[in-house]
Amino acid sequence: MKLLIYARDWLPSVGGVEFITKALADGFTERSKSHPVERVDVTLFTRTPAGVADDSLLPYRVIRKPSLIEWIRQVRSADIVQLMGPSLMPLLLVWILRKPVVLQHQGYQSVCPNGLLLYEPDRSLCPGHFMARHYEKCIRCNKAERGWIGSIRSVLLTFPRRWLARRATVNVGASSHIAQRLNLPRTQVIWNGVPVSPEPAFDSVARDNSQPVCFAFFGRLVVEKGVAILLRACRELSNEGFNFHLKIVGDGPERHNLEAMTEELGLSPRTEFTGFAAGAGIAEAMRGVSAVVMPSICEDVSPLAAMEQLMEGRLLIASDIGGLGQIVDGVGLKFPAGDADALASCMRELLQNPSRAVALGQQARHRALQTFTKDRMVEEHARLYYRLLRS
Repeated sequence: MKLLIYARDWLPSVGGVEFITKALADGFTERSKSHPVERVDVTLFTRTPAGVADDSLLPYRVIRKPSLIEWIRQVRSADIVQLMGPSLMPLLLVWILRKPVVLQHQGYQSVCPNGLLLYEPDRSLCPGHFMARHYEKCIRCNKAERGWIGSIRSVLLTFPRRWLARRATVNVGASSHIAQRLNLPRTQVIWNGVPVSPEPAFDSVARDNSQPVCFAFFGRLVVEKGVAILLRACRELSNEGFNFHLKIVGDGPERHNLEAMTEELGLSPRTEFTGFAAGAGIAEAMRGVSAVVMPSICEDVSPLAAMEQLMEGRLLIASDIGGLGQIVDGVGLKFPAGDADALASCMRELLQNPSRAVALGQQARHRALQTFTKDRMVEEHARLYYRLLRS
């Protein structure tokens, strides 16, 4: 089978879509070794410049910034086209050429002009203005960033994007949450997946209970991740006299504001901003952490960071919102998004009973091994492709 994958953003760019795209391309190539009868030959298209990346080291073909002629040639020769998001030109081309297309949804671009379901003027959760035909609110939403003309253009382009998404052979939602939110025909849920971690974190947590409970936030420091909610919850616990430590692992445009807020709330002695961490630096930054807090105020689709923490066997305390709430359900602690008092209650539960971190960490690891592995994600996509070829 010849598979053409298109991802607008890819290596050396770093992000969730980039990770999933590479995991699929690598996974299909590896799978072909053990399933030679179901061999998948991958060609990957992207608009991202190579930069320092050496595509010749990869076991599949990568074409960057393909021309229209190259697009037509590759689409015609492909058996299946996998689009990592509803990009207009590829969707239109595949529809014209009548090729089977699997459209992967890792964001809300087919129901929201900015793809985030955030109302930008006050950074609040969007109730779905575009689908409710409140187009004037959509225009007002993106005016500050794109200007009036750019905002109107983004709204107008959402119409053909959704029209074409409705005509995809199969729409794949990266969580059952986004599948319901998008409400597109022929939708199948295939959860994202992450590598299996060899050493669960709950082993080290169980061995070392001499130190204060350590909470951590891990991610990009932006408003929608809700770190300010976490700091307000920590102030409440600090005022109650609890002994704990907090790590903020990551970087972003809100770091200065969050550091100032930490100082203002009197949390500096117990809070550490580690900065950006990657690779082996992540394990070092997360050393000694009993629970990770993800206080998002936006509807995360299928956050890899949450799956990675579950795979690590670490307790996750998370907002009950979007795909994040579904991932954590039953194996972690949840609270209503934006509610600092409710978050403090979850954290207090762990401070009063630290052994819960081990028990819930074990359950989290079990859930991750069943549902959130990279191999399972690749296998479900492969089954989908071959089902389409046989139909």
